[in-house]
Amino acid sequence: MDIESVKNACSAGASQGSTDVSGSRPSDGLPAFDGPAAAVLDHRGAVVRWTGTAEDLTGFRAEEVCGRPVQELVADLPDDLRGATEMPASGRVRLWHQCGDTIDVTFRTTKVGGSAEVLVLAAPTHHVADHEQGAALLRALSAQNRITIAVHDTELTTVQTNATPGTLDGRPVQPGTRLSDVLCAKDAVNLEAVLRQVLETGAPVVRRNQQVTWRHDPARQHALSLSAFRLEDARGRPTGVAALYVDNADQMRARRHLDLAREVAERVGRSLDVVRTAQDLADVLAPAFGEFVAVDLAHSVFDGEEPSKRLGGGDMGNAALAPATEVWPAGIERGEPVPRLPDHPLRRSFLHGETVVFGLDDFIAMVKDPQMVEYLVPKDAHSVMVAPLHARGLTLGAISAWRCGRSDPFTEDEADLMKQIASRGALAIDNARRYTREHRAAVALQQSLLPPATTDTPAAETAGVYLPAGGGAGSSGDWYDAIALPSLRVALVAGDVVGHGMPASATMGRLRAAIQTLADLELEPDELLTRLADLVQRLAAEAPFGDRDIVGGTCLYAVYDPVTRRCAMASAGHPPPVLIRPDGTAEAVGISPGPPLALSGMPYETTVIDVEPGSVLALYTDGLVERGDRDTGQGLPRLAEALAAHCRPDRALDETGRALLADLADQAPRDDAALLLARTRAVPAADTAHWEIPADPAAVSKAREWITRQLTMWGLDNLLFTTELIVSELVTNAIRYGRPPMDLRLIRHHVLVCEVTDSSSTQPRLRRARTTDEGGRGLFLVSQLGGRWGCRHGQNGKTIWSEQAIHGSP
Repeated sequence: MDIESVKNACSAGASQGSTDVSGSRPSDGLPAFDGPAAAVLDHRGAVVRWTGTAEDLTGFRAEEVCGRPVQELVADLPDDLRGATEMPASGRVRLWHQCGDTIDVTFRTTKVGGSAEVLVLAAPTHHVADHEQGAALLRALSAQNRITIAVHDTELTTVQTNATPGTLDGRPVQPGTRLSDVLCAKDAVNLEAVLRQVLETGAPVVRRNQQVTWRHDPARQHALSLSAFRLEDARGRPTGVAALYVDNADQMRARRHLDLAREVAERVGRSLDVVRTAQDLADVLAPAFGEFVAVDLAHSVFDGEEPSKRLGGGDMGNAALAPATEVWPAGIERGEPVPRLPDHPLRRSFLHGETVVFGLDDFIAMVKDPQMVEYLVPKDAHSVMVAPLHARGLTLGAISAWRCGRSDPFTEDEADLMKQIASRGALAIDNARRYTREHRAAVALQQSLLPPATTDTPAAETAGVYLPAGGGAGSSGDWYDAIALPSLRVALVAGDVVGHGMPASATMGRLRAAIQTLADLELEPDELLTRLADLVQRLAAEAPFGDRDIVGGTCLYAVYDPVTRRCAMASAGHPPPVLIRPDGTAEAVGISPGPPLALSGMPYETTVIDVEPGSVLALYTDGLVERGDRDTGQGLPRLAEALAAHCRPDRALDETGRALLADLADQAPRDDAALLLARTRAVPAADTAHWEIPADPAAVSKAREWITRQLTMWGLDNLLFTTELIVSELVTNAIRYGRPPMDLRLIRHHVLVCEVTDSSSTQPRLRRARTTDEGGRGLFLVSQLGGRWGCRHGQNGKTIWSEQAIHGSP
């Protein structure tokens, strides 16, 4: 088939669909193309040579086209080419394909040296366009000084690259080099492993971040973003790897800045301790921002007070150093005063709230004193950035960050970052400062409302210890008390108020005062807690509506009698006491706790136990047993075990209490902890006397005889007259107004106690008798003759008592 027959058949074939020489239609309507087609034309424009690529492009064999004018291959010859006597240098035409289709091609021509022949190169236009766009893209990428393009062969040897001075390691990279000639050995191995994986699998790598160091400068790292893909020939066989190395320093620096700011937000401010907050700030910045970081604060900030309006060196002390493992110059230590620096323009900028950067020479010129330079400047330091800690109109201190060795100098962007970090850090430190001030005030109020740490009474010696909450909780209103009662008894109290801070401390003070008042009424423990709960209900009703749910608390009230050696106790939702016997065994006392003080409607129950002399009763608040992830059920056995180990007869109770808190308390307890230890005593049997009183008026004279014999035996003849009168009046009242059985008891210690007990619940009342009255003077005489007197009610009646001081007793 010649060209003419193809022309004639193309119109018919166009309607029926054309096929290629193999009988199949190419997927894109064009023949496969592996390269530019070439043909040689003579001076008349006839084809004299026809290459295989031209045959691939058009489908015509050489014998079909050679000797014929090339115009016969052109469909729709452009007007500018009609009648032309010479071939244009370039252009675009449509060629006939052997199958009847047309092919849009772009061509170039050139004279063959030494003859009139013309060489024509043609390629499909879309291939030419793709090639030109790719070449333009490659030229644009190659011109970017932050993008390095390298083509590696299958042995990963560099065959082509745009690396020039200023890219990669700053020296030109010659073809034939390997990555190990440019990078440190470790980085070269890692990168070659990535490229080899791309070469073997064909899976590209896109924007993989790599930290690399150059062989000529191993002390500094550079951030690169690597993208790599496999190169293939026309048959799909691997021919190498193309790699793009993008300088990622700015992005990595921005990411580090964001990460640093995020870490400051997450880590700084979790603690409400000023020094801990300053140390957290220093730990975040070193070594991420500077090799050495110091945080200095005004001396008043450590105590929670406001700093002076004009802050400078000499007014500050070091609060934090980082890294803690590094040795600072000249042995700088935390807590040391910061020397006052001389006047300097940069120092004045700092005083005006600006972040300043000193080069080493500038810093030395400002300080002037070589000894101070040696004291302040870390080894190999070349620059320092100092930022004021400014919050709520106050300058609290400063952050100093030093860079040493071959690290980069501080930049303007980093100064802005430090300003933001310093602002956030200053706010966290100021929060801690304000908390410190309020916490100290609350603790001071709490401590002032607590009783003396130790007491010494005939019934027991006591020691109380109190540990305020840490970690931001504040004081929680925990308290203890030891109240001396008549008849040588002692009341032991432990309580815990709901809430924190000064409101809790104030509520604790009110409850403690109420308990002392109720204790003077000598109520039974259950009755006292009932009245105390009524008081708490009134306090809750008086509180603002939103605060009523936080008014309340728990309380344990116990009364120990050294004569009977028994202890009566009741609990309002409070943990049970622990009894440590003289043999060293310890156990929690089994009591029936009633509801907390904020609740009502359920009665309280009094529990009575026998207590051996020399035993220790431990009353505590839940802050001592509820620690971390432990609840009371887990903490109580641990407390009993610790009490058994620490409570020794030869050890002072206050020392024992401090050792227990150190052993049991967390580093930063979330709740207050109060502990009251009471080592019990007993009144010897020889110092008591007891008689039963018959319901007969004649028993009054018998009582006087008993008293005379007993006081003479005790050597208290000087109290004989007054005691006879007191006993006469008390016994007479019991016989006249009370009910049997009736008892008379004397107790000798530093006072002489006279007690008359009867089964009546009638409350005696002191009144002033008129001149004509025949009675009503008994209790008046008792109150005048004795030091004090009173009446207490029990389950089986009442006891009227009177005390007289024994002269010469301690």
